[in-house]
Amino acid sequence: MRSICLAAAWLLCAMPAWAADPSIAVFDMEFVNTSPAPDTPEELARLSALSGQLRELLAKPGRYEVVDTAPVRDKIAHGPSLRTCNTCAVDAARTLGADLAAHGWVQKVSNLILNVNLSVEDVATGRQVYGGSVDIRGNTDESWRRGMRYLIEEQMFRDGTRPGSHP
Repeated sequence: MRSICLAAAWLLCAMPAWAADPSIAVFDMEFVNTSPAPDTPEELARLSALSGQLRELLAKPGRYEVVDTAPVRDKIAHGPSLRTCNTCAVDAARTLGADLAAHGWVQKVSNLILNVNLSVEDVATGRQVYGGSVDIRGNTDESWRRGMRYLIEEQMFRDGTRPGSHP
């Protein structure tokens, strides 16, 4: 029994320490309509779905621990846009105890041309650790989903590293 315990202790010491995934506050996506057409209920539904998709993609194993943003949701809704406020996302993420803050927006140029944008900032430094954008063609559920998936899988994690990881 003693040798089993010693062997187990040796294995635990020889293995690298398991580091927890950094925590990330993923705020709801914003909609920036610069087209002449008004916002539609379908676009607002897509925006909500896109926020959920973003959280799911970032919560995949080995990426991030997504924290609940509900405690600050009302304050953010009644404050300036996270897109244009330099410290709002970081300050809100800090309140939640998160390591990182993620916020994004969809810009509608027309019904044919839209883009999905994402910024991830380190709460400790306030610095952006990831910024990306992808243009999509077509204002459909499928084009929005594909755009977000491409932004995360093919841009943000394309080289297998996790933005915002500390050595």
